[in-house]
Amino acid sequence: MKIIEVRLPDETAEQVEAAAREKGLSVEELLRKSVEEKLARDARFAKAARHVLTKNAELYKRLS
Repeated sequence: MKIIEVRLPDETAEQVEAAAREKGLSVEELLRKSVEEKLARDARFAKAARHVLTKNAELYKRLS
């Protein structure tokens, strides 16, 4: 496993720490889960966008 150091403004760090406490997680767990969820959302969006662009490619050609 790779370790990545991230510098955050004090206010942001305090918000992250508070959110982790509320969820009963360590800061590391909260950040790891948040990053994983964001990457998964981005991947789902990219897949959906590719599908729509491919599905509608002929229509887009006619409209241009």
